Amino acid sequence: MNKVMQLRDKRNTLWEQTKAFLEEHRDENGMVEASAVEQYDKMAADVKALGVEIQRLEDQAAFDAEMAKPTSKPVVGMPTADKKPAGKPTATDEYTGAFWDMMRGSVDMNVRNALSIGEDTEGGYTVPDEFERQLIHGLEENNIFRRMAHVIRTASGTRKIPIANDIMEASWIDEGEAIPETNTKFAQTTLSAYKLGTMIKVSNELLHDSAFDIAAYIADRFGVCMGNAEENAFINGDGDKKPTGLLAETGAELGVTAASETLLTFDEIFQLYYSLKAPYRRKAAFLCNEAVLLQLMTIKDKNDNYIWKPSLDIAKPDTILGRPIYTSAFMPVPAKGEKAICFGDYNYYWVADRSNRTFRRLNELYAVTDQVGFLTTQRVDGKLILPETVKYLKMKGTKAAASGGTGTGG
Repeated sequence: MNKVMQLRDKRNTLWEQTKAFLEEHRDENGMVEASAVEQYDKMAADVKALGVEIQRLEDQAAFDAEMAKPTSKPVVGMPTADKKPAGKPTATDEYTGAFWDMMRGSVDMNVRNALSIGEDTEGGYTVPDEFERQLIHGLEENNIFRRMAHVIRTASGTRKIPIANDIMEASWIDEGEAIPETNTKFAQTTLSAYKLGTMIKVSNELLHDSAFDIAAYIADRFGVCMGNAEENAFINGDGDKKPTGLLAETGAELGVTAASETLLTFDEIFQLYYSLKAPYRRKAAFLCNEAVLLQLMTIKDKNDNYIWKPSLDIAKPDTILGRPIYTSAFMPVPAKGEKAICFGDYNYYWVADRSNRTFRRLNELYAVTDQVGFLTTQRVDGKLILPETVKYLKMKGTKAAASGGTGTGG
């Protein structure tokens, strides 16, 4: 972690230099001189890049710590010959070994017998428990939104969630007076199980190379592909064969509309902050595209202080108005009619993972190129179950009809 602290100190120093540079190159109207814009953008981008590297190192350290944890308890008694293995069948060493033997192409009947407990209805096999935890970490590393949301596991196709639409109130009453009823209204929302899948190819030479860690490779590649697809759906999904995104019509609520089609002001960020009810602000965070973040880094409050503050503490995010700020490439850029920033408690966005993920080995599809395909599928849904918990800032104007989905910045 010494390197992380060094990078944090370096970023903080660079940010102070960037602010000083910005102040030195403002004209009499307080605007940044045109000749200084390019240099400022480069300095701000360097600050952002250091933040990304810090986050990457912290994620790596957290992942290393998780993978270093023991996966079993030591034997403290005399084991008996007839004692059955504890835990799920897919968590046994036998199943794990058989699973990866099958992925490498083994057709031994002992392997098939061991895998019979994890065979699904579509011909694939349930991934071993330890590997699924590794794959989930891969998903989270490439999916900032999943880390902030409330994740549940469900074995059924749908999950019904009861919601109280109002807050109960107590009344002052005299001695002996009847206690009035409170007509609390209840609603219900449903989480389904939409199918998400992807496929990769591996050459037979690599597959049968004992030095090639197929488990780590698959976890990394599937983690990137599935994580990106999930985050895009959790933010922009329309609910048609995919989760209902945060920015869908039934998702977050409008907090404030900007006066400009492309530029933000302190007053608008301040109004967005207070458009969210106080109880939700305690755990709220900002979410935006990096193009929006670069604008926020130049905005000052009424006391002439920058509202963006770089974090100096390990594993803590940067802040805006004292609340964490996160970026996603799938949030819109600041353009006409776009929902540029969200602010809220994302724990009210529920992600439902149905059962375990499954793998399938495809032997013939790429045989002519001497490659083997690996296909993975999962069933997942997501929805903001209480829209008032997240507010968004919308840029001025009406968004132009899109032919390929919500615009993003990379």
